[in-house]
Amino acid sequence: MPICFDLDGTLGHFSSGFVLLREALGALWGATPTVEQLRLCQGSTDWEIVDDLHRMRFGRDLDEAGYAAYEDACVARFRVTFAPGAQQALRFEGVLEGMHRLAATRQVWLVSGNAPGLLAFKAEALGVDPSIPRLGSLPRHDRAGLLKRALGGGPGPHLYVGDRPHDLLAAQAAGMPFVCIGEAVPGTHPSLAPDAEAEHLVAAVEASLLEHS
Repeated sequence: MPICFDLDGTLGHFSSGFVLLREALGALWGATPTVEQLRLCQGSTDWEIVDDLHRMRFGRDLDEAGYAAYEDACVARFRVTFAPGAQQALRFEGVLEGMHRLAATRQVWLVSGNAPGLLAFKAEALGVDPSIPRLGSLPRHDRAGLLKRALGGGPGPHLYVGDRPHDLLAAQAAGMPFVCIGEAVPGTHPSLAPDAEAEHLVAAVEASLLEHS
């Protein structure tokens, strides 16, 4: 019964993420996507967003080679921006510790809309235990598809911890209960502040799993 965690806004925060994404694409494509174009994108994963932007720019779908080029360019920009001694990510210490406590007794996955290489960099920067498996944005997968891939058809109950409305929608599409970090997703699901203590996260997750078992 995997417990899946989003990364951005759930375990911590990397400022300027969309700025770096746009800069990476500008260097690759010769023109930087505008904020307005970014707002027109329908999905929440890197594959979906970059595919939409590629279609706007070139009138055709993104291919896997183009996605790999974006991934490399974006990771390079993040490595420079968040190098030691430069800008630092904000860690949600209690949430991270709570995830690690859960991983000691349960199956925990990191399932994110970031491209796999970018997810690996961010997870390392936040200090996520390397033994926790990571699943980043894959071609032709939306966020719900990534969650279903992580679940692998195994028995539930499963659970997704996220921070945005698209995380809740993906959890619902994958048939998973949801725990929210922050206040951006109203509803009856449990919600915790980003500065919540580890034991509060563990208690909320365990209670939700028990309720849906």
